[in-house]
Amino acid sequence: MKTQSKSKASIWHSLGIGAAVVVAVIIYAYGFQVTKVNLEETKSARRQEQLLRIIRALAKPDLIEYNKEEVKFELSVQVPCKNGVTPETPTDKSQPYLVLTPACVKPGEEATLEGFNLPAKTGGPVKFIPSSKVALDIQDIQTDETGYFKTVVKIPNRPDEAAQKIETIIRRPVGSPHLTKTAYDTWDKIIETIFLALLATTIGTLLSIPISFFAARNLMKEIVSNLIGLSAQIIAIPIGFVIGQYVADWMSSIGDSLAKIIWIALPLLIVVPFVQIRVIKWAMPQEEIKKPTMKIRVTRMLAIVTALLITLITISVLAGLMDTSGVFLQSALGGFGFLGAFLKNLGQILRMLISITSAFIAAGVLSSYAGKMGVNLQKKMSRSQSGVVGTILAMIAGAFIFILIGSAINWIYQIQNPLYWAILPGIAGAVGGLLVGIATRKKDLIPIGMVVYYLTRTVLNALRSIESLIMVIVFVVWVGIGPFAGVLALSLHTVAALAKLYSEQVESILSGPVEAIKATGANWMQTVIYAVIPQIIPPYISFTMYRWDINVRMSTIIGFAGGGGIGFLLIQNINLLNYRAASAQMIAIALVVASMDYLSSKLREKVV
Repeated sequence: MKTQSKSKASIWHSLGIGAAVVVAVIIYAYGFQVTKVNLEETKSARRQEQLLRIIRALAKPDLIEYNKEEVKFELSVQVPCKNGVTPETPTDKSQPYLVLTPACVKPGEEATLEGFNLPAKTGGPVKFIPSSKVALDIQDIQTDETGYFKTVVKIPNRPDEAAQKIETIIRRPVGSPHLTKTAYDTWDKIIETIFLALLATTIGTLLSIPISFFAARNLMKEIVSNLIGLSAQIIAIPIGFVIGQYVADWMSSIGDSLAKIIWIALPLLIVVPFVQIRVIKWAMPQEEIKKPTMKIRVTRMLAIVTALLITLITISVLAGLMDTSGVFLQSALGGFGFLGAFLKNLGQILRMLISITSAFIAAGVLSSYAGKMGVNLQKKMSRSQSGVVGTILAMIAGAFIFILIGSAINWIYQIQNPLYWAILPGIAGAVGGLLVGIATRKKDLIPIGMVVYYLTRTVLNALRSIESLIMVIVFVVWVGIGPFAGVLALSLHTVAALAKLYSEQVESILSGPVEAIKATGANWMQTVIYAVIPQIIPPYISFTMYRWDINVRMSTIIGFAGGGGIGFLLIQNINLLNYRAASAQMIAIALVVASMDYLSSKLREKVV
């Protein structure tokens, strides 16, 4: 019986394998049909000729050339034949000369053209020159080592009583070889490509580092809050943004005024950073010897706020000095004026960052303290009191969220009617908050950290799924065709890619240092600074270098969509069927990518 059951199982197993093979064959056969695989087309003489022509052109990159000297040789020809016309014969057959056989032909007929004693191993066009003097190209020739050529030419349909001419132009190299215009253009664009990738990597890295902490599960899963605390945080975020922008504008105006007074501005830039570092270390200590009192906490908070305000003023002063100095140096340095332009651009970037950074910091700080106050307030309330207060705050927070979403939708679709983008969404958000408040009990903790984690991950996944080649199309519309659009597109894609890699590295850190720092009473920010960052510096450096390598390769592609760099030049030459020039760009890309790969691997060995 056992033998019979094993035999049946073996049969069914064989049938299963056979069925799987049949299904696989059907799938691949259909795949061939969908992808239109046609091997017969590869045998076509026309396709092979085209392929051979392209390969030969790619094998001769347009990098080096000689100055060409043109030598013209002429021969009289009668079209049509005329009685009494005798063939033109050379007086000295040791000199270069042409022979047409027959000497006169009918329009549209073919004749044999021979050349003797011409420059060896050279070539050029054969032209038919009628009495109108408008030359017509009829053939290209190439001489052998003795200076001889023979070819069949078709005489154009240009009948004339007067004698006409056939002219052969021989172009021969003279002097020493030198780089072509294509080589110089390729050099300019490959340098542009390298720095395009460098700027994109730098910008993307600076933005990816803070985002990666919000995308790390181990850091966010322990961030929880109750209903009152969460609602207070949501309400505080937009208020913090408004306050941050207002404070930034105020501090910027003070900084701009101080920047005009050099004897105040320079000492401020020297002294303030040292003082700020000491204040931050005191306000955010690595270890608490004993639990701080309320007075100490308030004092620390005021010290941090004061330090941030002074920092904004100092950055504004620095931006003003950079702007003024950049304008002066741009005209004073002559050929190195780009240094002044760079300084001026840095000043403008700092001005832009002041408002954005201040808004985010204010929103974060206000939201954090509002959440802590809400948590402490709910602990002191009775169940009924916390339920009422939590429900009211949840309704306000829900209305805030839905109105902000409605505003974004109105900005895109221009609904205009406030009833549809503000009032109705606000009511819907308030109703949602009411339902959440009713369903939430006093002791329920809401995992706001995981909500932020999933939102951050979702945004990063969405951005990473869109290739930079698509992103650059949008940025080209915004800032115009050129490398700046490429920098922005690669920066955005770098943020999405690096933030994921960074966050996964944060998730794999040792838990011991984190638990030790938390045991001292450190808050979330102190834990990140003193327990997380020391562990992630080496891999962050390695990922950043690897991303620069990737961006160099990607920057050669985004030029296809107008993102600047070597790709922009490459696609132009391909479209113009100038494969010799395209070959020069391909060689440059290969050399740069190989060099960057070698350099980044060496740097990773030394730094990491």
